[in-house]
Amino acid sequence: MKVQLFLFITLLSIMLSCSKNETEVSIPTTTNGNYIGIFERNGITSNVQLNLINGAFDGQSTVQKFPAICSGTYIIAGNTMTFENGCAWIAEFDWTLILSGEWNYTMNGTTLTLTKSNGDKYTLTQQ
Repeated sequence: MKVQLFLFITLLSIMLSCSKNETEVSIPTTTNGNYIGIFERNGITSNVQLNLINGAFDGQSTVQKFPAICSGTYIIAGNTMTFENGCAWIAEFDWTLILSGEWNYTMNGTTLTLTKSNGDKYTLTQQ
């Protein structure tokens, strides 16, 4: 009987320790807003508009697909914003210009700066 109880407790402990740990991601409301500014890659710039509202984004640029901003979702963890593009694109341009993936961000007053490891940079002012 003691062996069965021991096995039962052991199995129960294993099952509970393997349960999925769901961590709720909080989107800081300080980033909510409509932003305008510039996107820069290798010294070339484009005027952009980016709207960030409660984990959803949309936007556009004055130069077609430089950068390619459509709509999707984002999450913030630490100083990183991770964008997930929700639009379909055709393979006629450099897909690294699509707003997606991980970006380092800083918020200084009303200025939001997004930088990517390849040197891409958004400098945006909240309206």
